[in-house]
Amino acid sequence: MAALRRRRPGLEFAGIGGERMAEQGLASLFPMRELSLMGLLEVVPNLRRLARRMDQAEADIAARRPAVLVTIDAPSFTLRLAERVRSAGIKVVHYVAPQVWAWRPGRVVKMRQRVDRILALLPFEPPFFEAAGIPVTFVGHPVLESGVDAGDATRFRAAHGLGGGARPVIVMPGSRRGEVRRLLGTFGEALRLAAAEVPGLRPVVALAGPVEAAVRAGTAGWPVPPILVQGAADKHDAFAAAAAGLIKSGTSSLEMAVAGIPHVVAYRVNPVTAAIVRRLVKVPHASLVNLLAEREVVPERIQQDCTPGKLAAELVRLLREPAAVAAQREGFAKALALLRPPEGLPSEAAAAAVLEVAG
Repeated sequence: MAALRRRRPGLEFAGIGGERMAEQGLASLFPMRELSLMGLLEVVPNLRRLARRMDQAEADIAARRPAVLVTIDAPSFTLRLAERVRSAGIKVVHYVAPQVWAWRPGRVVKMRQRVDRILALLPFEPPFFEAAGIPVTFVGHPVLESGVDAGDATRFRAAHGLGGGARPVIVMPGSRRGEVRRLLGTFGEALRLAAAEVPGLRPVVALAGPVEAAVRAGTAGWPVPPILVQGAADKHDAFAAAAAGLIKSGTSSLEMAVAGIPHVVAYRVNPVTAAIVRRLVKVPHASLVNLLAEREVVPERIQQDCTPGKLAAELVRLLREPAAVAAQREGFAKALALLRPPEGLPSEAAAAAVLEVAG
């Protein structure tokens, strides 16, 4: 949004977004956290409310008649919305290519009727969609501009009274209620086991707005008291001080890589959802770092392997073995080099592509 304004200062924005978009002047049509659902057992009970929000968004777009609708990720909601409004002549740019290359590749056919262009974050995505006749622009990944590598370790240690022997471990259990419910207890027990072997281990939990209350409550009884950080500046300082990370699978793995933090990736979904996904997944890795590197740079402990003992063992290895840390960081550098657009910054490349479609 900032890059768009630099190119066209008179632009106005409307839609659905979070705090960062609010800083750019967006008044969200409704709270974005209402769309932060994942898995069949979370979505189904909320279908009626989601349908009302879909109708509300469609009506707002129809009334405003924007030059272009930019849908961002969340394909189950945004691409249905795109299909509705595109039939009324609204141009649609979808930012973050749906991972149909990873599962359900048949869905790519429907996208031809839903979008005018896709903005891809990953370098191997354009050929997949172009083969289906969908215009794609590789714009690079916004994590490269996130500032996660610009924190101040000294400031973080001073602010939280951490001495030289402290070993901060970044903990990121997710931003969805279901993720926190399934992972937080396992993470807490894994940290207890690891702390018994690594003196000075101190969990640092990054709070995400939609689940802040649940994370505060869930970590209150941890035997190793965590440091809770909130806001980008505090989180980035924590990253600078971190010795390792225990995180849920997702973009947070790329954040760890940009910050140079060795980490282990974990994930667990409802067993019913897992059984369905297992039949559909077409890629060998869950972590984006591993997908880019085409090998397991970061250990993945998914579903039945997501246990306190296995997570603790990987953490202890990273906290004790410099060679394991060096190997991960070497893999990070190679993976991240693939995320840069052909020229400029990801935000500038995305803004240029949006304006090209808008005309």
